[in-house]
Amino acid sequence: MLKKKCDINIARTIDLAHKMIELAQTGYEHHDDPGCGVLYGILLDSGYKILDLAEKEKQAHILKGWWVESIDKGTI
Repeated sequence: MLKKKCDINIARTIDLAHKMIELAQTGYEHHDDPGCGVLYGILLDSGYKILDLAEKEKQAHILKGWWVESIDKGTI
């Protein structure tokens, strides 16, 4: 379990980005008009961009040793 608030927020952001991507894919499959297609296209693009940034920030924390320090040793 993560302890540091900054790491928790990064993990939550990654989870949110995955949910955005999932919603965009589902919404696009069921869209009825071009406006919805644009909406879900933007949501999908944004989800991937946010995910990329959050994963890079997670990697930066791992390289600094912060992410590892933030994890309980009993849960690994």
